[in-house]
Amino acid sequence: MTRAKKGFKARRRRNKILELASGYRGSRSTRYSTALQVVRRGLVYAYRDRKVKKRDFRSLWIVRINAACREQGIKYSEFVNGLKKQNIAIDRSVLANLAATDTEAFSALVQQAKSALATTTK
Repeated sequence: MTRAKKGFKARRRRNKILELASGYRGSRSTRYSTALQVVRRGLVYAYRDRKVKKRDFRSLWIVRINAACREQGIKYSEFVNGLKKQNIAIDRSVLANLAATDTEAFSALVQQAKSALATTTK
C-alpha cells in the first residue's frame, strides 16, 4: 500500500491561498496556516469595505455640494428640497461633479431650487 498525501486537489487549494497572500511580509506569505488566517481576515475587510466605500463617497459628495450651495447662499437641505419640488432627479455624484467643474450649470440648478422654495413659502 502507498501512503495518501492528499495530492492534486489539496495542493491546488493551498496554492490558491498562498497566491492570495503574495505580497504579505514574512511567514504570512509562505506558511499556509498563517497565510490562511490573514487571507480570510483580508477578504472579510474587503467585503465590508466595499459597502463602506459607498457610504464614504456619498458623504464626500454631500460635503462638496453643501460647500458649493453655501457660496450661492442656500443650505444643502434647502437645495435638495427645492430640487425635489421641481422634480429634478440628479444624483449626488453628478451634482458634486457639477459643483466642482461647471459652476454655471450648478448655479442654474440652485436658482431653480430657490424659485421652487420661494413659491411654496408664499
